[in-house]
Amino acid sequence: MQENYQPLIIEQDAQNVWAASGVFKASESSPADKYYCLSMFPYPSGKLHMGHVRNYTIGDVISRYQRMLGKNVLQPMGWDAFGLPAENAAMQNGVHPADWTYSNIDYMRDQLKRLGFGYDWDREVATCDPEYYKWEQWLFLKLLAKGLVYKKTAPVNWCPNDLTVLANEQVIDGCCWRCDTQVERKEIAQWFLKITDYAQELLSALETLDGWPEQVKTMQANWIGRSEGVEMDFALPDSDQAVRIYTTRPDTLMGVTYLAIAAEHPLALAAAADNADIQAFIDECKLMETSEAAMETMEKRGIASGLYALHPITGEQVPVWIANFVLMGYGTGAVMAVPAHDQRDYEFAQKYGIAIKQVIFAKPGDDEADCAQQAYTAKGVLKNSGPFDGLSSEQAFVGIAETLEQAGKGLRKVNFRLRDWGVSRQRYWGAPIPVIYCDGCGTVPVPEQDLPVTLPRDVVLDGSQSPLVAHPTFSKTTCPTCGQPARRETDTFDTFMESSWYFARFASQPDTAMLDAKVNHWLPVDYYIGGIEHAILHLLYARFYTKLLRDEGLVACDEPFKKLLTQGMVVAETFYQINSHGHKQYYNLTQVEVECDKKGKIISAKLAADGSEVTVGNIEKMSKSKNNGVDPQVLIDQYGADTVRLFIMFAAPPEQSLAWSDSGVEGASRFLKRLWRQVYLHVSAGLSQVAVDKAALTAEQRAVRRQLHQTIQKVSHDVGVRTIFNTAIAANMELINTLAKFTDDSANGKAISQEVLEAIVLMLSPIVPHICHHLWQALGHDGAVVTQAWPQADESALVQDELEIMVQVNGKLRGKVTVSANAANDEVQAKALADEHIVRFIDNAPIKKVIVVPKKLVNIVI
Repeated sequence: MQENYQPLIIEQDAQNVWAASGVFKASESSPADKYYCLSMFPYPSGKLHMGHVRNYTIGDVISRYQRMLGKNVLQPMGWDAFGLPAENAAMQNGVHPADWTYSNIDYMRDQLKRLGFGYDWDREVATCDPEYYKWEQWLFLKLLAKGLVYKKTAPVNWCPNDLTVLANEQVIDGCCWRCDTQVERKEIAQWFLKITDYAQELLSALETLDGWPEQVKTMQANWIGRSEGVEMDFALPDSDQAVRIYTTRPDTLMGVTYLAIAAEHPLALAAAADNADIQAFIDECKLMETSEAAMETMEKRGIASGLYALHPITGEQVPVWIANFVLMGYGTGAVMAVPAHDQRDYEFAQKYGIAIKQVIFAKPGDDEADCAQQAYTAKGVLKNSGPFDGLSSEQAFVGIAETLEQAGKGLRKVNFRLRDWGVSRQRYWGAPIPVIYCDGCGTVPVPEQDLPVTLPRDVVLDGSQSPLVAHPTFSKTTCPTCGQPARRETDTFDTFMESSWYFARFASQPDTAMLDAKVNHWLPVDYYIGGIEHAILHLLYARFYTKLLRDEGLVACDEPFKKLLTQGMVVAETFYQINSHGHKQYYNLTQVEVECDKKGKIISAKLAADGSEVTVGNIEKMSKSKNNGVDPQVLIDQYGADTVRLFIMFAAPPEQSLAWSDSGVEGASRFLKRLWRQVYLHVSAGLSQVAVDKAALTAEQRAVRRQLHQTIQKVSHDVGVRTIFNTAIAANMELINTLAKFTDDSANGKAISQEVLEAIVLMLSPIVPHICHHLWQALGHDGAVVTQAWPQADESALVQDELEIMVQVNGKLRGKVTVSANAANDEVQAKALADEHIVRFIDNAPIKKVIVVPKKLVNIVI
């Protein structure tokens, strides 16, 4: 064994051994229990970032630990390879999106291998591979035939720069999340998957996900948004038309003073035909952001339509307003407004001078209901409500619903906030939607034998329009039904389509089918690891897709992921100067010189290039926009992969944010050197060739072995049950410190040192596998540590003959005494009172009481 720790050399050697032995290849034929551990796969952006490193290190530690427990582990890796960034990069760098993507994949794959992650690379997939997306095209056509896919014109968020649809979550402060361009509202034809058909199942099944964080389940439940209410019609006078609304508060119906409809509502569009002011307002609404957060805080504005509708019970005329807070894509595109009992309606009514009629009042004993300053939104007792006066809100719900149903003007209904999934995107680098349009035959599915519909290579990416629309031949085809000229769909799938089933394709990759029976050996995934930012959309779509695959007979499970770990962000300091345009110019830590206080906190910074002062900003998530990222490759080259892995696992529990610290990385490196040094000293003194003689242990030897097996017990619980790694590492560090002070050169002493070092190497091997690979062999073993079993605690070593009891005087710690583990309370008390340190603190004062907490402490009250 060499004396000095040389990480780059030993890490390459260990990785060569793993690759040659194929130790990470998973097989369905193994008799061991399966364990499928999966981390969310990355977009091949070009380089790994620290968020990737954290995610994949957590997954690798769990996988290696489960392998040591004897499980047949599958841990695959692939690439979420489609998406608009590749098109933008193509335009900026003059390369084809495919070339850019596959080049990035090659580089990032090498980075992952450098970090020593134990992936089964034989199962690697890239979602831009036609042999992958062929099968989602195939499934799309199956769903189309079953009526679970449809196309309709719908209002969308449109980025005029990127020329594509954006989800609400991709609109930030009214602008595109990628290019910061002002987003427009636009009506275009879109393909949708009917996720709403599965809304109740998706909601109910959350109760079965015991291994998911409650926070994530709550977020999904709120997103699905089940509500019970009443759907009713407000008829238009002298017309067979009506304004249909849905409300969860029918008890407030008698307080309606206006209706609000969306700018895209047919009645609004009709009113705009001969009213320029209404048309101008509708045009203005097209530029409005529609995310929930924006809708909540934006100014509520509207315009009178000039129309009136009839109240379904009283028959009174109710004015119809066009309002910017109503969206056509949600519900019916119209709401009944009750200003006295809804704050948004209240503010709107105050602004436009609309009547406010209170109909819900406080129950006896509740706070008085006062609508003079704000809406009263609580439930209570009805007044000013005609035949419903005196009813509680709960009673009125039933009474009003029955009245409307008997009159044929309404019915009780369960609604969901969830909307169907729009999967169309107007860009090139995505999976083509396999549909053909024929003037004679209409919408025609691409025949199965013609799949996949692949992307043409010869496209022009100039940002002026969709490259598939501009392509001279892609859209030109013949109708498979009648043989006449037809046009191919030029939209491509939302990339969530690819990421919603990749976990199944990892488990089963037949050439002639989407999946085969092997998938049921592995699914569901036993542990899924990824960021909290994917808590709703990706995870919800993956759950939905699994149910589609199940109903198609392709998988046997109902849910894709048994356990879910949502790791926190990696954050770091930001540094900036205000440039000549008044904007913040961010600098990376490598570009500045910092001054720290005694606690290591940065208190000032200067630009290394010219010494100018730099503002120390907030600690924020590592990102390109804030230029506060740390390149993992630089750290790997400087310290080795194990140091990076150790720091990532030690700095914080997985669910918490991890604050980056250069000193923390250096500390991790020092610990690995100390571990290496401890094994080197032991090996140099001669390996122990005998087992520990438990019958001949000294008190010190028993204490060291007790700490060892307590550590095994604790680390097993922390890693295997709590999935907390920083405390497991800390326990091993304490054990190393104890061993460094243990200078027993006897046969039993050497045997105990050997036992301790072997256990430490085994326990740390999932976290720092390269160094442990070499140390295991240095300790005299022929086999690789990656194939070894997890250490087991020796119950006999955990038995304590003696206990250390804390002694307090008037509640303050004043000393400690050692007693037999079986000592009675009287004996413990006597020993505490006789201890010379304690006697000094009592100082002959009368003792009022002695409290003995068995096996823990004695408190002497004087």
